[in-house]
Amino acid sequence: MGRTFSVALVGLNGHVVEVEADIGQTLPNFVLLGLPDASLNEAKERIRAAAHNSGIPLSRRKITVNLVPASLPKKGSAFDLAILMAALRAAGDVRDTGRTVFIAELGLDGRLRPVRGILPAVMAAVRAGFADFAVAAGNAREADLVPGARVVGYGSLARVALDFGADPQNLVLDEYPGLDLVGTPDQIPAGVLVGGPPGLRQGAASGAASGAVSGAVAGAVESLPDLSDVAGQQEAREALEVAAAGGHHLLMVGPPGAGKTMLAERLPGLLPDLDDAEAMEVTAIHSLDGGAASVSALIRRPPYERPHHTASTVSIIGGGSGLPRPGAASRAHKGVLFLDEAPEYERKVLDALRQPLESGELILHRSAGTASYPARFQLVLAANPCPCGKAAGKGMECTCSAMDRRRYFGRLSGPLLDRVDIQLQVHRLSLAELSATGERDSTAVVAERVRMARERQRRRLADYGLARNAEVSGKLLRGIFRLPAPERVLLDRALESGTLTARGYDRVLRLSWTLADLAGTRRPGSKEVGIALSMRQQGLGS
Repeated sequence: MGRTFSVALVGLNGHVVEVEADIGQTLPNFVLLGLPDASLNEAKERIRAAAHNSGIPLSRRKITVNLVPASLPKKGSAFDLAILMAALRAAGDVRDTGRTVFIAELGLDGRLRPVRGILPAVMAAVRAGFADFAVAAGNAREADLVPGARVVGYGSLARVALDFGADPQNLVLDEYPGLDLVGTPDQIPAGVLVGGPPGLRQGAASGAASGAVSGAVAGAVESLPDLSDVAGQQEAREALEVAAAGGHHLLMVGPPGAGKTMLAERLPGLLPDLDDAEAMEVTAIHSLDGGAASVSALIRRPPYERPHHTASTVSIIGGGSGLPRPGAASRAHKGVLFLDEAPEYERKVLDALRQPLESGELILHRSAGTASYPARFQLVLAANPCPCGKAAGKGMECTCSAMDRRRYFGRLSGPLLDRVDIQLQVHRLSLAELSATGERDSTAVVAERVRMARERQRRRLADYGLARNAEVSGKLLRGIFRLPAPERVLLDRALESGTLTARGYDRVLRLSWTLADLAGTRRPGSKEVGIALSMRQQGLGS
């Protein structure tokens, strides 16, 4: 018997898998048990070829490999190395691997190839009590991002076998010179040992790594488009600042060329950097969804996703064949999801966003299983006033009928718009606004005000496990954070007249608190409530 460990991912949730291998006394055969999918079943041929070309051919007797728990569906090529090491241990070709977790794909020539999702896989194993990991060299930097993980990156199967006691006389170690580095040396972090038994490290990389990460964050912020580039649109700029400060969703309606897209593109630059827990969660999503070896540092800047209006429900929400994969909504977690020309999207795509806007999570059910992904993003919608876009102002040049406009905006359902806190009219720029040369606040100036407002929110909401006003529940808003009756007069009237729903009532209160945080006041007054109500009620009706 031989035994090793690997990790199966179901969504972002990882499960440690025990890989058992048994060498029988019957005719040559390779049996793989434990609900493997088609790509995992192909591992049998990859493993035989890799072992042969590395100088450690598998036994010619029957090999039975069982992936425990057997009831958990398993997919992908990340189990290749763990299966082969279990088989080699069963044959006595290597020593006991202990609690080392193996995650890598094998090439036919014995190379170790990087795989997707290495970060959430290592995170899951560390939470389960494992510490030592053997991965492909191309994944070593990403795996080393997880605190508590002792990572060894390898380029070839022969090097792995050598470190676990295989006879060096039989191994093909020099067939691929420099293979252990798989690309340039800067792909391997200073603290990750390339080759050598798991658990050994060549010093700490934390100082260098943190310096590199902070430098990358600074560079990313500098490369973002600046808010000072936007001419005019003072009201829209202020609404953008409020949205950034409180984490509120935003709808902008205006004619083509008014600056809606420019404003939306500058929202990510106003948001503060992600903290350690947020960065780890966001990076795990991108590790799972991106190409192999695509992650080399924690993602510290809020992500920005801008899918095309022809995007399908699966590409935005997530899904696909087999176990569901994350979509643009999950990739925008802790960042911004911008839907330009929002009424051009299919209505079912837009309505599918209603659930994550409320819960901050996407739970995808498919025949192959259920996967959950975090999706707490800021939604920004941009729309023209009509299909031809000329209905702004007096609208004398507009050729759209009333039915055309109704059909156009009908894709933005009432329940979806009710979840959008700020609904703003963006007007056509005048010549004076376009030609103005006055000083405009830059992204850095506004981002500092946003940071200070977020800090006030964090201190006020810390006892309730919250960080932003957009996350505050109606129970708290109407309970411990309840405003005095004189300051709610306008809001109460809007609710009584039916122009505001109960959900809209809570969202106006959230906006009021954000306005107060930006102003540096202890709590909102009637002025902040009035401004918040006007931001909520512009929308499509003006």
